Amino acid sequence: MRTGAAVKIALSGLRRNVLRSALTVLGVVIGVGTIIAMVGIGNGARAQVESQVASLGENVLMVYPGSTTGARSGVRLGWGSSASLTVDDAEAIKAEAPGVAAVSPEYYLYTQAAAGSLNWKTKVYGESSEYLDIRQWPIASGEPFTEEDVRGARQVAVVGQTASQQLFAGDSPVGQVVRIDGVPFTILGLLAPKGFSVKGHDQDNVILVPYTSAMKRLMGKSAALYAINLKASDASALSEAQEQVTELLRQRHRILPERDDDFVVRNQQEIAETATETARIMTALLGALASVSLLVGGVGIMNIMLVSVTERTREIGIRMAVGARAHDILRQFLVEALVLSSIGGAIGIALGVGTSRFLSVVAEWPALISPGSIGLAFAFSAAVGVFFGFYPARKASRLDPIEALRYE
Repeated sequence: MRTGAAVKIALSGLRRNVLRSALTVLGVVIGVGTIIAMVGIGNGARAQVESQVASLGENVLMVYPGSTTGARSGVRLGWGSSASLTVDDAEAIKAEAPGVAAVSPEYYLYTQAAAGSLNWKTKVYGESSEYLDIRQWPIASGEPFTEEDVRGARQVAVVGQTASQQLFAGDSPVGQVVRIDGVPFTILGLLAPKGFSVKGHDQDNVILVPYTSAMKRLMGKSAALYAINLKASDASALSEAQEQVTELLRQRHRILPERDDDFVVRNQQEIAETATETARIMTALLGALASVSLLVGGVGIMNIMLVSVTERTREIGIRMAVGARAHDILRQFLVEALVLSSIGGAIGIALGVGTSRFLSVVAEWPALISPGSIGLAFAFSAAVGVFFGFYPARKASRLDPIEALRYE
């Protein structure tokens, strides 16, 4: 028996029991549709996290203060609690770490800003003129502050989209004055939108000022740095630059070999791996749960095929009596199982894609469906049909022709 003839016979058999065939296919439809939808949502979440990490810039290193321990209590206060980083550290890194291309010492202040009759609580960062290059953050209008502004500790600033909207109600902020803790700063430029960070913070709710101005006008000269932002010369030098910075800071802070660092250096790859791990686990979990429903659909196929073999025992005996061999019967029932699972897979793919798009529009969940995931889901559904259809097909092929002809 040729495969084409087997397919025709399989379709004819399925048409004889349309309702039963439809209910059998339903399990596969739900399984494949769930896999497509859940994996699409998981991939969308991971892509969103990766885009948020990419918004940090390329080849970025970040140095944060380390942890302190109470002298009497022994309480460890966690990363960022020590005042271990200074502007001199940042200048030393720029001068002595050949793998580092750009450096921006960072002060941080979360405070109230005011412009005219409006006010808004925002994040104020004191940075160098290289900060926008490190973060790859373009200016939407106006211009950034320069190295001369940093050296002169001038009271100038650039403002993010959210802060601009809240303080200037949609008007252009360029050339206007914003008061930060009562200190006036002239706005030179408006930043392009960045969106939310990996931690879910609005990156556009920000005002950037020269770090020297932040130190002298807002923080006080004795204030320690919040962080140091660095950019490696290229991606291949990222790990080498991290080692150079770590070794240099250990020397500057006179840290003995057996002592822990009083700072932490993070590179962009580490941040990306940490941020995407949760999304990766969620995608795998959702895919595994959806696969269970597809396996249940496979069990349904096996059940119906066993019923079909019982109902068609006499038909099988007649075919064997007129010359059909065991492998012809085996192939016929395997084709029927494959047709059932393939039809269910095709409908399930359409259902999964439609569900993903519906959720992305209505619930605003990110969804990313790749052709690879569609092909994999369809192949899995076909494999389920063959796997669960093999036993009924093998049972049919091993029937005794004489006993099958006697069956009523």
